[in-house]
Amino acid sequence: MPNPFTLRLALLAAMLLLSPTALRADGPPFVPLFDGKSLDGWKKAGGGATYRVEEECLVGEVGPGRNTFLCTEKTYGDFRLKLQYKLDVPGNSGVQFRSHVREKDGVVFGYQCEIDPSARAWSAGIYDESRRGWLFPLDNDEKARKALKLDDWNDLVIEAVGPRNRTWLNGVPCADLVDTADLEGLIALQVHSGEKGRIRWRKIELKDLGVSKWQPLWNGKDLDGWETIGGGKWAVDDGALRGTSTKNEPRHGHLITKRKFSDFAVRLKFRSIQGNSGLYFRVEQGGAAGVQGFQAEIDPAVDVGGLYETSGRAWVVRPTAEEVKKFYNAGQWNEMSVVGIGGRIVVHVNGRKTAELTDDPGRSEGFIALQLHGGQDMDVAFKDVEWLDLAKPAGK
Repeated sequence: MPNPFTLRLALLAAMLLLSPTALRADGPPFVPLFDGKSLDGWKKAGGGATYRVEEECLVGEVGPGRNTFLCTEKTYGDFRLKLQYKLDVPGNSGVQFRSHVREKDGVVFGYQCEIDPSARAWSAGIYDESRRGWLFPLDNDEKARKALKLDDWNDLVIEAVGPRNRTWLNGVPCADLVDTADLEGLIALQVHSGEKGRIRWRKIELKDLGVSKWQPLWNGKDLDGWETIGGGKWAVDDGALRGTSTKNEPRHGHLITKRKFSDFAVRLKFRSIQGNSGLYFRVEQGGAAGVQGFQAEIDPAVDVGGLYETSGRAWVVRPTAEEVKKFYNAGQWNEMSVVGIGGRIVVHVNGRKTAELTDDPGRSEGFIALQLHGGQDMDVAFKDVEWLDLAKPAGK
């Protein structure tokens, strides 16, 4: 018969082993953002809509002027937000998250989870208020478009972790946006301008998952953490990494990290004066080009922001010259970001999504590199090179 003391020790050891995992899976508790009695912790911005507390609900009603927002006094980074809302008088509304108030005019801008009772029915799609417009409409998702209850309470969940922002309406998955514009900001309840609209919110609760913060991938001073391979030259010039080469150099050149990355986000500023370049990721050294794997294209005129696979599929996503003119500033500093989460890859240039892959069968990890194309006169510069470790748990 087993010794009772031994059994108790075994049980205690098992509990100690399991408890960290259980805590990580469950995370922090949900905390109310609205106490059901007052507007404590909130402040109004924008137009003349009114907000009041009525029967443990927060009620917003259309007023004069522009769109109006009831904003949290605190800001939040990674989180899971859940609430209920009901349209007393149907009108356009929304829930802002990771948003901001512009100091000069009080305009609220940033991500908005849409509340849309119109025939379009894009509720729980994601709109970029007072900035870029629609980022994740629901025009191709009939199930999501039918999730809204016009005459009853609706359950809304918004989750933002790193660059990934997801929504669910009444249990139906709706938006799944990967975007690097904002990782932290306020939450706000919107009443859209117009002739009608009254909405109720209740049970507004948030689970705080910390803040995902960009960290330097290049130290801004020297080439520590990187190595050069192939042709061309790399130097630190006026706070930027500058790569040069001549058309007499047949070899491609790369400045490549000394460590590998799996799930990640990387962003940088680049200025392409002449010659073809690129931001490589999930690559290995080898092959005729010096590295093998994906690159987000960088050049002075065409293909910027496209996805090319060296020693693989070649062009995977290639923007047209007309598309490039809409977002690329030739000869100036431009910002590029690349996110890799499993088989999902998303590229942005100056806030515009230029390429996206889902369920990509390619490499799941590899090095990051900056390219100098062989056989061309090259002059390209990079600065503010930063990354996010998306392989870590949220908030770590």
